[in-house]
Amino acid sequence: MNIIAVDIGNTNIDVGFFLKDEEQFIKSVPGGVESKLADLLNSTWQKIPVAKSSKEQKRDGVIVASSVRAAWTKQLRQIAGNLGEKIYLIGENIPLPMDMWVDEPEKVGTDRVISAAAAYAVVEEAVVVADFGTAVTIDLVSERGIFLGGVICPGFDASARALKKDTAQLPLVKVARPENPFGRSTTEAIKCGLYYSAVGTLEEVIRRYAENIGKWPQTVITGSAAKIIKDDCPFIDSYVPHLVVKGIVLAYRKYIEAKAEAL
Repeated sequence: MNIIAVDIGNTNIDVGFFLKDEEQFIKSVPGGVESKLADLLNSTWQKIPVAKSSKEQKRDGVIVASSVRAAWTKQLRQIAGNLGEKIYLIGENIPLPMDMWVDEPEKVGTDRVISAAAAYAVVEEAVVVADFGTAVTIDLVSERGIFLGGVICPGFDASARALKKDTAQLPLVKVARPENPFGRSTTEAIKCGLYYSAVGTLEEVIRRYAENIGKWPQTVITGSAAKIIKDDCPFIDSYVPHLVVKGIVLAYRKYIEAKAEAL
């Protein structure tokens, strides 16, 4: 199975290329820059072999996407159309790969659900998936593989911008792992505050989840900012970059298997 998996996030777009089910690469481009996305999609599509049975020389692959930004989804459709292809969109053409026990399932970001499904497919028990990106989501999956919901917090950059915007003198900072738990300057104090707030929030949320389900769940973190905090989180089990991309592939495979079983 040859798949181009596209994760359209709030800030960046990740593109994963899987040839005969083997991951070839996952690359990221800034969202909204159509030319860069088009260049990456075009070059990747050329790597997919032509289907042996195709008289029209169509390539034996699919483009599958998860998106939280409709405008960027439209760009992707246009790029795929120029290749003579359509995209399969998670939640629209491809069903979500796990059951959900939430009030408004249609309003939950597909990225949250498919990354949770990808984590559960590996651990096959209660699992927390924390995604540190533009926003921070910390979601819980039951031991039976049901998405139970989670919490949403501002990411590092959003929090830093809020401090800059709503105060008279605080500077805008870029969060990194602090050398000391206390800052000896305003900038370092902000970095410490944002950094340890994230670590503390993650641990507290997991603890409360554990109290609710009666056991400490497996915990997987992902997202562009996850690598910043992972070394100060001994309570996590795995750091998996690009988990959403892997969830896209999982969702498509489950869809294909379900169609085959229905024949």
